[in-house]
Amino acid sequence: MNAEPVDAPPCKGCQDNYRVTGSSIRKMLSHPMFESGSEQCVPDAIYEERLRQCRACPKLVQGCTCTLCGCIVDIAAKLKAKRCPLPGGRGWAAYE
Repeated sequence: MNAEPVDAPPCKGCQDNYRVTGSSIRKMLSHPMFESGSEQCVPDAIYEERLRQCRACPKLVQGCTCTLCGCIVDIAAKLKAKRCPLPGGRGWAAYE
């Protein structure tokens, strides 16, 4: 993971006990399904490019959550089947 979530006000519906932390994201990414070369995951270079695009997007909040779809971008960007939800296909596409 590239960055810790930014300290920002939580989402309106979120309470502190639901807040995503850098350590919880790292714990999720440590699962074997997210290892490089996994059948479900994109190559590392694609993952880094997806994260770069997400980090530059104004729809990213607290450094980890997409406000368009609610995903944790560090997780979603790893998965081949996921795509960026920006309207008009302006973000990254599912990986073939």
